[in-house]
This record gives sequence, structure tokens and C-alpha cells, in this order.
Amino acid sequence: MKILSAQQLAEADHATISKNKITSNDLMEHIAQLIFERLHSRLQGSPVSIKVFCGIGKNGGNGLALARHMIQHGYHVTVYVTNCSKKRAPEFLFHYDKIKEVTKDWPILLSCKDDFPELHPQDIIIDAIFGTGINRSIDGWMAALIHHLNNTPAFKIAIDMPSGLYANTPQPIESPIIKAQHTFSFETPKLSFFLPQTGKYTGTFEVIPIGLDAHYMMEAAPLAQIITPDTARSMYKPRDKYSHKGDYGHVLTMAGSKGKIGAAILTAGAAMNIGAGKVTAYLPEDANDILQSSLPEVMTITSAGEDFITDFEHDLKDVTLCVGPGLSTGTAVKNAFAKALTQQSNPIVIDADGLNILSQHPEYWKMVPNNSIVTPHDGELARLMGNWKDDYDRLEKAKKLSTEKDVIIVLKGAHTIVVSGEKLYVNDTGNPGMATAGSGDVLSGAIAGLLTQGYEPVTAAVFAVFLHGAAGDIASQSYAHEGLKASIISNFMGAAILDLFRPEPSQQQPKQSQ
Repeated sequence: MKILSAQQLAEADHATISKNKITSNDLMEHIAQLIFERLHSRLQGSPVSIKVFCGIGKNGGNGLALARHMIQHGYHVTVYVTNCSKKRAPEFLFHYDKIKEVTKDWPILLSCKDDFPELHPQDIIIDAIFGTGINRSIDGWMAALIHHLNNTPAFKIAIDMPSGLYANTPQPIESPIIKAQHTFSFETPKLSFFLPQTGKYTGTFEVIPIGLDAHYMMEAAPLAQIITPDTARSMYKPRDKYSHKGDYGHVLTMAGSKGKIGAAILTAGAAMNIGAGKVTAYLPEDANDILQSSLPEVMTITSAGEDFITDFEHDLKDVTLCVGPGLSTGTAVKNAFAKALTQQSNPIVIDADGLNILSQHPEYWKMVPNNSIVTPHDGELARLMGNWKDDYDRLEKAKKLSTEKDVIIVLKGAHTIVVSGEKLYVNDTGNPGMATAGSGDVLSGAIAGLLTQGYEPVTAAVFAVFLHGAAGDIASQSYAHEGLKASIISNFMGAAILDLFRPEPSQQQPKQSQ
């Protein structure tokens, strides 16, 4: 699924209206009907009080059209209009007149703080004040209205996007923005839905296909792509009946140090759990018994160093190297890391202390094979590329680093984003329970496990991120968010693959959300 800019979505609207020979009002009526159907299927005529707040632009028109449908079906609806300007969109005026056909209770005009209505916890608030067209911070009494709405515990639903939130450009962090519990987004989600500083305003979100022009949507170059189950399913490589372990690659993990041998176990275990044919763990000497008793399927090679990996004298070229988790950054370790890099010509995976060594010794970048995959958390990322002003600056700097170093960057977070040059791939699997020690080690091992099986580097990164999140989602059904451990997530990798090929909910019952 593509993520488009606000400008692209406006162009798609125009293309749809032109090619289908309809009016903007017709399209808005269609959108309102679709949203009403979603709400009606859940509310089922409930006598709850619904308060719709409309702006005087196109999104206000959407709100008025939705309110009219709800009134016609017997819902208790009160409509408020933010009377903040004399410049009213034609679409707003059209639907403003239409709502008068179904009720004697005309919309209430709000012009100052004294007009703000009393709100109750049991109310449902529908926010249709501003949409994707907003490009400046809300101020004055309108800002006070946003705060008034946010201060009520009433359930808030945003139409198109929460009022005050920009679709795909930076904005002041303290801007007044509606904090919705649920958002109905038209055709595609917005990039701001997935970024830490702004995603918190959307709550859960639901994408409603509204029939925008298919040719435009196909040709538009996206800001980013969301990895859907269909996309992930298409990435999967089925196994041949007569294959053997040698067909599925060999991962070499270079990880672990005194007190952090668990990182080596988690990394190697994840590579096995996602299907690598063979895995060898390169370890400090004293860690050998620990790993072999924990993972009997994994082979081991030990360093001369007892507590740390202090050398790399092995001629292991036909392997996929995964280096860094729990490695440490002492001088001998750094030298071993550099030696390991010199033996690699195929893409590798670098995480954790491997990234910290790179940030301390940028000259080592020249030894990193092209199309390698790096998996930093934000602290490691800042050491690699410097601090950023906001989430958008973070993405731009990551794209620059990816291009300059010819590497794929996995930006870990609630919505992990894979960066490959100018291309962004946004993940929507996973849950807060995965914010646990060792989860990143599992992800690194999973990426290496797919890479060694012959998946292209970008595909290996994107598919592993999806499966890693999906494994956490499935595991959380048994363990809850609080009970998730990294080893549990790893053990559910196979279940995540199986889940890709189960019948989708839409094939069994009416689909409620996307």
C-alpha cells in the first residue's frame, strides 16, 4: 500500500472527479456514505450523543454529509461549525444547505471560547475541522477549541486525519492537534501516522478505499510503502521437496561477550527459527558450553579470548555474517571486527556494538559490502549520522546515509521503517510488548536467516521486519504484552509464516478495519 503526500492525494481527487465526470460534492457524498456504514455497523443505532465538529473547508463538508446520514438513521447528532472565517469552501456550503433538509436543528456556529459546548464522557466526538490541506499551526480561539476537545474523556473519531496534524511535513511539536482514539483515512494512510512524534494523535486508524483514480494511484511515486500481509505473502519463497540444508544457507553470528552471551543465543536462534540451513556461532571461549546447551542445533567456533572475541583467523567466506549483538567494543574486539569485514564480499548484517565500532572508526565503512543491512536503535543511529531535528529530518538523514554508504538501514521503532536509498518501507506489525531486551538481536538474526536463504537484501530486511512484528503479535495473544520475551518472539517466527497463509478475516466475516 502506498503512502502519498497531501498534494498527491489532492491531485488524485481531481483526477477521479475529471475522469468519472462527477463533482467534488459527489465524491464527498460517497465518502460520507462509506464512513457512515463503518460507524453504523458498530453503533447499531445506539442512543449515544454524537457531536460533530466541522470546519468550513472540504473536510467540514465531509463532516456535514456524515452528520446528515446519521440524522437520517435516527442518531442523536449535534453539529458545530467553527465559524472562523468568511471564506467557505463551495463543498462546505453545499452540504451545509443539504443538512437543513433533514433536521430543524441547524448547525451551531462557534465563534469564540464562550460558544464552546459542554462535553460529557459518554459523548462521541467526530472531528471534521481540518483535513490534509492544513499547513500552519492552529492558533487563537481555534487552538483553545482543540484543547477543549482534547480535555474531555469522550471518544474522539477523526475524519481524514486529526485536525491540526500535517500529513507529511514537519510541524512544531507543541502544535494544537486533536488527539483521536480512531481515525478514518481516505484511500491511504498518511506518513505522519507512523512517526513517533505525530503517530500518537491518530489512535488506531482505518483506511477506507474511496475509489480514487486507479491510473493515478498506480503511477504516483509514493513517499513510502506500507508492508501489508499481501506484500509479505508475495515475498515468501516456498521450499522444494528435494532440497537439503545446504540449499538454505549458512549464517555465521559474531556476537556475545562476558555478561552478554544471551545476545549470541538470541541472534543465532532467530536465524535458525526463520529457516537458515545452518548456523555457526563465533563466540568467546568461555561461552561455548552456554550456547551449545541452549541451542544444540547451532555449531560453534571459539575465539582465543575467554571473555571477548579477540581475533578472527577463519577463512569463512561462504557464510552470511551477522555481527554485533553483545559484542563489546574493546581494541581487540575492534580488530577482530575489521578482520571479519575484510573476508566478506556478500551483504552482511551489522547491529549493536558492530554499529558502535563503525561510528568510532568510520574508515571501516569501506570494508562493509554493498547492500549490507544495518539495524540501529536511535542511540546507535545518532552516533552514525548525528542528531536530527524531528522525525522527518531523521528520515532524510537516514536516506542520505543509506545512499552514501550503499547500505539498507532498519530504523527500529513502533513502526519500523526500512530505508533503501530514497525508498521507505513502513511496517505495521508488532506491539508494545516487543519493547524488551533482546528483541533487536532476534530481528538481526532473522534478517541474516533470510539473507542466507537467497532473499534479496531489501526483501530480507522488509520481510524479516514484518515477520518479527507478526511473531510478537501472535505471541502476545498467549503471553500478553507484559509477558513477551525476546526468545518467545523468536520461537513464534514459524507461526508468523504460517499465519500469512491462513484465510483472512475478510474471507470469514465482514471486515471491520484495515
